Amino acid sequence: MKHLVSPYLLAGHSIAPGSQKNFELPAFRLPTQTMISLPISVIHGQKPGPTLGLCAAIHGNEINGIESIRRITEKLDPKNLSGTVICVPVVNVYGFMSDSRYLPDGRDLNRSFPGSNRGSMASRLAFLFRTEVIERCDHVIDFHTASSGKKNHPQIRCDLTHQSSFNLAKVFAAPLIVHSKTISGSLRECAASTDCSMLVYESGEPSRFNQRSVQIAVEGCFRVMRRLKMVTKDPEAKKGKSVICEETRWIRASRSGIFLSHVDLGDRVKNHQIIGSINNIFGKPLSNIRSPYAGVLVGISTHPSVHQGDALIHIGKQNPSL
Repeated sequence: MKHLVSPYLLAGHSIAPGSQKNFELPAFRLPTQTMISLPISVIHGQKPGPTLGLCAAIHGNEINGIESIRRITEKLDPKNLSGTVICVPVVNVYGFMSDSRYLPDGRDLNRSFPGSNRGSMASRLAFLFRTEVIERCDHVIDFHTASSGKKNHPQIRCDLTHQSSFNLAKVFAAPLIVHSKTISGSLRECAASTDCSMLVYESGEPSRFNQRSVQIAVEGCFRVMRRLKMVTKDPEAKKGKSVICEETRWIRASRSGIFLSHVDLGDRVKNHQIIGSINNIFGKPLSNIRSPYAGVLVGISTHPSVHQGDALIHIGKQNPSL
């Protein structure tokens, strides 16, 4: 006996079972009266199942997720899908167009949830995205990169004490899983309030695609969909085991100068190991940078010129028992 699946309804659009539909969701107008809309793709399966949300560019210049989502949708066949996948490859359209992390009023969209339909542009956009997308999802994967001037090793960030999210993080199997408590006003906090499990994937740097970051994202998402019984096949790539970091620390510049790293993303470091230096403009060493503990390199600054107090190297402390 065949399962009956109804058409999926979103923002006035009807998506038939076993089909995909791309459309735009009007968000706000610019002073010129030009409408800014969210691009949305709904892939509605032939069979019943959960709803998975995939979103990127909440910070407009963090664009790896755009290419990740494109490759995922290209591989998905709605006739062989159980459930529904809602894809929003660019949430902060204004930031994406202006190569900026923020909205025009300087607000961070990822600190503006749950939002309000009477607030600022950031608040209104957060409200729209929450009500039209997040509240419809059982699970969400949110794609990010490092912020400007930094780059991240491929990692899943989640609250290790939230068991369902932690379980999915292990299934995703990024090289790193980093413990991260929810931040006030973030999309992850908003998703948790709606009983939606959410993973944040961080990899690479702003304003450019990184092929390895994208490939790891695509493979991880298909592993998650397989665990959720939405698809029947995993990617062909071999699944590795994640290094789990229950604690991380940014090492900051002890003085101003020229930063030179002796390590790279993903490297294992020892306690008190010299992992970099700060030199003067002529190359004479001013101070060495040592690791505060044995761990793995999570993120790194890409700017050689640094001021005292700048964040330089992000070290994660591994927990082998998890």
